[in-house]
Amino acid sequence: MPSYSYIAINRAGKRVKDTLDASSVETAKNSLRAIGYSILEIKELNVLNRDIELPFLGNPTAKDMAIFCRQFQSILRAGVPVSAVLAMLGQQTENKKLAAAIREMQAAIEKGETLAGSMRRHPKIFSGMLCNMIAAGEESGNLEESFRQMEDWFDKAKRTKAAVGKAMVYPCVLIVVMVVVLIVMMVKIIPTFLQTFAEMNMELPYLTKCVMAVSDWFVAWWWLLVIILLVLVIGGLLFKRTNKGQHFFGWFARKIPVVKLLTVRSECATFCRTLSLLLGSGLSLTDSLELVAINMNNIYFREAVQTCRTMVSEGWPLNAALQDTGLFPPMVYNLVAIGEETGDLQGMLTKTADYYDDEVQDATQSLLSLMEPCIMLVLAVFVLIIVLSIFLPMMNMTKAYDQYL
Repeated sequence: MPSYSYIAINRAGKRVKDTLDASSVETAKNSLRAIGYSILEIKELNVLNRDIELPFLGNPTAKDMAIFCRQFQSILRAGVPVSAVLAMLGQQTENKKLAAAIREMQAAIEKGETLAGSMRRHPKIFSGMLCNMIAAGEESGNLEESFRQMEDWFDKAKRTKAAVGKAMVYPCVLIVVMVVVLIVMMVKIIPTFLQTFAEMNMELPYLTKCVMAVSDWFVAWWWLLVIILLVLVIGGLLFKRTNKGQHFFGWFARKIPVVKLLTVRSECATFCRTLSLLLGSGLSLTDSLELVAINMNNIYFREAVQTCRTMVSEGWPLNAALQDTGLFPPMVYNLVAIGEETGDLQGMLTKTADYYDDEVQDATQSLLSLMEPCIMLVLAVFVLIIVLSIFLPMMNMTKAYDQYL
């Protein structure tokens, strides 16, 4: 079924950006109007503009976990016991690792263990934050609400990660297409033309000679180029798993102008949303910050949150600790200060997270709008050089023929 992205105004007058699945654009519009949305923009998603979220080694993605939480609370709302809910989810969950974990959880619960305790047996599947939220729901007797909150958290985390992934993958796709086009031209098309010029024993322009040399290299050593690219990609992925690699790529994301804005906004959205949710579950500020640090994607922000936890435990207010790190924008620690003064830190964090969620989407569109013409411009320069290398000898041949006549 096609997916559509839309921008609309809800009944509260708030601007909403989201996606939905529908059989046609008219069906999508009718669905939005039925819930009171005034549509500003709607368009179908394709391969290049769809949000991208890449699973790693079969582990459940944020989307998988959002679906799990949504299904759990829906079945639980119908009055089905927890063990029966898990039995149903174990059969219909598509992710194999998540399904296996659910079946093991069912067995543990039937032996008398709590739901949160059974989740903690699978730390690679269920995060510490999810386990704490479920434990709080079991203690308060409102397990359904805990799953609803976690569904909302996973859904927003999915959108943030998908936006960042789209900003990274989209230009990579364009670059790969550009490289493939250039290789095909260098290996198949250019030699055909240039061989004709070479057989005519005519003096070739310097540009044409350079292109001929590059084309000859591609024909003879294309396999070496493929090996080099594979080594760089695999080496980069392995390096990224190391501590030095995480710091290098984290530094890159914070210092490169076109990426910095997206990185800071996405990390701020993650920080505020996660801390607000954990504080609402009843955890202390220091315990919440410890779990927040685990969920930060950029290692510099992760270390900064860990530092904040230490400072808060020593008596620092959170806003001062955030300001001292030098990583968070003034808006974050100023709004946190207001929340601490008014006693509504959780509410202020939620509003700040909503603001940065919108900013991440805007930053993604700005980044893509900037990258696409730049990549196309580079491709146009290469094509122009190749075209000139072919037409210059042809122009010289035309002049010589005119002089001969």
